[in-house]
Amino acid sequence: MAAPTRPDLPPVTASAAQPLTAQADTLVLGVRNDDDAEGVRDALDLLGFTGKKDQVVVFPAGDRAAAKVIVAVALPDEPTSADLRAAAARGVRAVPKGATSVAVALHPASIEESAAVAEGVRLGAYRYTAYRSGDQDAAPVEHTVLTSFARQSATAPAIDEAALVADAVAQARDWVNTPPVDLRPPAFAELIDAHADDDVKVQIWDEKRLARENCGGILGVGRGSEAPPRLVTLSYSPKSAERHLALVGKGITFDSGGLSIKTGTGMATMKIDMAGAAAVVAATLAIARLGLPVAVTAYACLAENMPSGSATRPGDVLRTRSGKTVEVLNTDAEGRLVLGDGLTLATEVDPDLIVDVATLTGACMVALGERTSGIFGSDDETVERLASAARTAGEPMWPLPIPTEIAAEVTTSKVADLRQHNPKPYGGALYAAAFLREFVGKTPWAHLDIAGPSFNTGSPYDEIPSGGTGVAVRTLVQLAKDLLA
Repeated sequence: MAAPTRPDLPPVTASAAQPLTAQADTLVLGVRNDDDAEGVRDALDLLGFTGKKDQVVVFPAGDRAAAKVIVAVALPDEPTSADLRAAAARGVRAVPKGATSVAVALHPASIEESAAVAEGVRLGAYRYTAYRSGDQDAAPVEHTVLTSFARQSATAPAIDEAALVADAVAQARDWVNTPPVDLRPPAFAELIDAHADDDVKVQIWDEKRLARENCGGILGVGRGSEAPPRLVTLSYSPKSAERHLALVGKGITFDSGGLSIKTGTGMATMKIDMAGAAAVVAATLAIARLGLPVAVTAYACLAENMPSGSATRPGDVLRTRSGKTVEVLNTDAEGRLVLGDGLTLATEVDPDLIVDVATLTGACMVALGERTSGIFGSDDETVERLASAARTAGEPMWPLPIPTEIAAEVTTSKVADLRQHNPKPYGGALYAAAFLREFVGKTPWAHLDIAGPSFNTGSPYDEIPSGGTGVAVRTLVQLAKDLLA
């Protein structure tokens, strides 16, 4: 397993020290009940700390603890790993800027929970400052997870693994946060190649190769832009591989809607439309760095959806890699077109499972809100496999159906094999999933619609920052682990 490498995120170690005697500048203290509050109850009462969900208070420790400052974080009576991860992130964000060392005491009840705390520390400490001028924050100080499991041999590797996964999430966040002028398809492809380690092979298809390979969906979406499309394939093939996972990511580096142009408000955050590609790439790199014995082939389908004289028009017909033709009815439903080519390529390598990740539909946000991803799939077992991985990883996801009557609408075009878009104003996420299913054949397949949780336009919450969230990275890494069970 490779070591975590992000110098902008705090190093995390473990200690068996007791919270109130731990030698640190700041103590992040989880409070579940009066036992946890022993010695600090007077301050908590004075500050109105009731233990309600998400509550955080900061106060000078005085003679209550060895630390100078205490950050009290509310916990449920029986916290899960997800609760601890979120609480760690909330606590870290509240640590005073001048802190020189931080001890995090959230009372984990296992090695796995200790690792969740470490992951929350690094996820909560994430900041995107690449375009901010002036003085940058000082180098992150070391954070120590206080746990009774600190001396067990499995604890340090578990914390390192959690830190490495957090690094992958941070990388996906960085890419999503990058201004779209600096992350057009050719530039994004080069960045992916630059971030890959030696044990991950990268192949980049330019527009000429895409034409030779009959990738008409990707070309059709990208031809309105002066920055031509790219397809990036990452291959991780350990000799000990027991299973083969294929990942496909929607990588629309900016989505104007094409000729079916969006409103100005609707276009404002459309740099996020490559979050699916960011997730599958970051997850693939993490799986390789963890050394998991799972082969992964990932496809990042990159295009910029722009209006111009050469852009695809409503009414055009595209011939995809699969050989199927698609009648385009709305150029703002472009993600399914690039994914169609990516999914076809994924079937050609004969994987055990295909998962695509995409900021695909606003309709999924209408159904599930801004914090929950939708899961669709070829069968109930595959959907539950993804849902289980998401629960373990702590990422909210919810299964949605592909109804027979909606799937039937996909093949009703009068001029082509498939109709790209349903003109009816409902069931949009279901229709999109039904369209994608046309490209996976008999291979087990799942589709994650991350349109809502891929970008947080509000204030940070739990382990989620403002801006790009890196959603799905943790779920995909957990899925790779689960395939070995």
